[in-house]
Amino acid sequence: MAVNLYIPPESSIFPVAGVEIGIAEAGIRKANRRDLTVFRLAEGSSVAGVFTRNRFRAAPVQVCEAHLAGGRGIRALVVNTGNANAGTGPSGLQAAEQTCVALADLLGLEAQQVLPFSTGVILEPLPLDRLVAALPAAVDNLSAGNWFAAAHSIMTTDTQPKIVSRRVALGNATVTLTGISKGAGMIRPNMATMLGYLATDAGIAPELLKDMARGIADRSFNRITVDGDTSTNDSFIIMATGQSGVRVDSASDPLYAPLYQALADAAAELAQKIVRDAEGATKFMTIQVEQARSGEEALKVAYAVAQSPLVKTAFFASDPNLGRILCAIGYAGIDDLDVRTTRLWLGDVLVASQGERHPDYKEEDGQRVMKEAEIVVRIALGRGTAADTVYTCDFSHEYVSINADYRS
Repeated sequence: MAVNLYIPPESSIFPVAGVEIGIAEAGIRKANRRDLTVFRLAEGSSVAGVFTRNRFRAAPVQVCEAHLAGGRGIRALVVNTGNANAGTGPSGLQAAEQTCVALADLLGLEAQQVLPFSTGVILEPLPLDRLVAALPAAVDNLSAGNWFAAAHSIMTTDTQPKIVSRRVALGNATVTLTGISKGAGMIRPNMATMLGYLATDAGIAPELLKDMARGIADRSFNRITVDGDTSTNDSFIIMATGQSGVRVDSASDPLYAPLYQALADAAAELAQKIVRDAEGATKFMTIQVEQARSGEEALKVAYAVAQSPLVKTAFFASDPNLGRILCAIGYAGIDDLDVRTTRLWLGDVLVASQGERHPDYKEEDGQRVMKEAEIVVRIALGRGTAADTVYTCDFSHEYVSINADYRS
């Protein structure tokens, strides 16, 4: 059950000029499921990506990185669900490349202008014949208005589609931003078991877009965790078609900051929707750490709390067993942490200070906050001025059931 996940009506999902999307049924893992998605981009579009740091990077991730580095100008993306094409060795790489060749032939492009993406079960060969056979149907279905359908077609264990769309005034013009993401489990940077695609009709210089993609990923998809697992297939792509007439070529351009912020906000919403729809989630938790000596230190503490199974199960049970949070703070890896300067809040309730339970804390106050669907955990370390935030969820019985039955 997703936690307060907003799904915009189709009428408020804006097409992005220069982006067409086609959907088809390939039967990759299950019959009668729309599991193949194709994006076609206008000539001159800029594309940048951020990918998983898992050493067992899936074949499509490796091909994407090579094609982006090739500088041929990306004109198409192809996404399949049901099979990750990861842990598949040389034959997996060949299947990813052949997917690009097949789509390029249909679109009149070079194979190096196509980026392939896969998500699903790891360690199984990609059914290339079924994928390639369905590509013509996906191409025939290309339309600028298929964003909502695409949000559904890239889902795996997701229960809800994840989509954002907005129009933003930049100077005297208006630009459109629309994006989709998927992910529900194996979520922990860098990055999460997720796919994310964000497009704008603003024009952005290719090298500048690379820098923007990395920074935006760090502020969004690299600030979420469900279960601490980093997947083999994580990919976040930004596409800038330039069809609006607005163009940003450098960080000194006055339009750069508002455009960057708009893209970052959209990516953050997509990332948080992944946590809201995490496998079995019943609570959405924001872990805020402040007064750290560095951002890295703040993240250490935030992730220690966010990924603790004991903390997450307590939140599922609405049990204010808040000593578990203190325990996680203590083992986060800050060897000289002074517990006397550390304070902990649960929502608006000050729980601990001076290394012990706060004298005004009452169990019923903690219980009141724990029953809420959205909870903020705030931690002040009393060591400096750095701060950071991580978004996570609880662990429920359903999480275990979903992952125990995932391949059946």
